[in-house]
Amino acid sequence: VQLQASGGGLVQAGDSLRLACVASGLIPSNYAMGWFRQAPGKEREFVAAITRNGGITRYTDSVKGRFTISRDNAKNTVYLQMNSLKPEDTAVYYCAADPNYRDYSDHRNIAYWGKGTLVTVSS
Repeated sequence: VQLQASGGGLVQAGDSLRLACVASGLIPSNYAMGWFRQAPGKEREFVAAITRNGGITRYTDSVKGRFTISRDNAKNTVYLQMNSLKPEDTAVYYCAADPNYRDYSDHRNIAYWGKGTLVTVSS
């Protein structure tokens, strides 16, 4: 299984970015997908998750109303649209795949990880 994330970069506060994660070696419709992030010196934290068919999503409180997770199973891709970015959003963002949507409550439950893409938001 490979999860290849892309779309990170250096932006200013208030800007937008869209992350994409292409999955290979698995059947996307069999996996809930999600995003976590890890800032320097901090633990990896949950950002967003989406069910297998895309019908249900959830977000950590700090990104609600600003970030949107979506998926296109035909393209084996999950997206994270990030708007109104803040300096505190600066982190390495990791794509995740796990058969169980409930596993996204704890990063230690996740079956597969991508390598991460760096998002830096300057003030």
